[in-house]
Amino acid sequence: MADDLKVEGTPGFKVGEKKTIDEYQKLDQEDEALNRWKASLGLGQGQTVADPNDPRLCVIKSLALEVAGRPDITIDLSAPGAVESLRSKPFTIKEGCTYEMKASFVVQHQVLSGLKYVQQLKRKGIPLGKDQEMIGSYSPNTTDRPTYTKKFAPEEAPKGMMARGHYEAVSKFIDDDNTEHLKFEWSFDIAKDWK
Repeated sequence: MADDLKVEGTPGFKVGEKKTIDEYQKLDQEDEALNRWKASLGLGQGQTVADPNDPRLCVIKSLALEVAGRPDITIDLSAPGAVESLRSKPFTIKEGCTYEMKASFVVQHQVLSGLKYVQQLKRKGIPLGKDQEMIGSYSPNTTDRPTYTKKFAPEEAPKGMMARGHYEAVSKFIDDDNTEHLKFEWSFDIAKDWK
């Protein structure tokens, strides 16, 4: 299954050299475009909220499914034992509904470059395809912005009698350096209506 979750590269894109926050702030201070990019990352705004005892660069807090007119279905990925229990606790999605996934996360210690979400979907053990969503690059979170939230592109759940049933997924969050920040298995059911 590891190869199924391999990130697809962007032709012609080359990962840049790693720099510290200080190096980014001092980099080409007269370059207006670079200064706008650094401002978009929030470099230098507020006090960092990094946990010095937590070496992780990116901490994925939750993944949610948003459907207009319904409460979000939220998977809390930060609670103890939450990731381990996801596969055995499926949730239900109504066939044909339009939904958006939303990830909440914290970046610590240094700039995170090119965070992506990759998902492999299976039904009855048969691979149904892989989705990849670019989340982006982020500076460490600060008191001004303690968490980041990213909404994915809207999608439509499959519909019809053949689409209804149980699905299993393997998902991971990975960056441009191929650092895997979180990998987990989960499941859901597509039904005629919400339960």
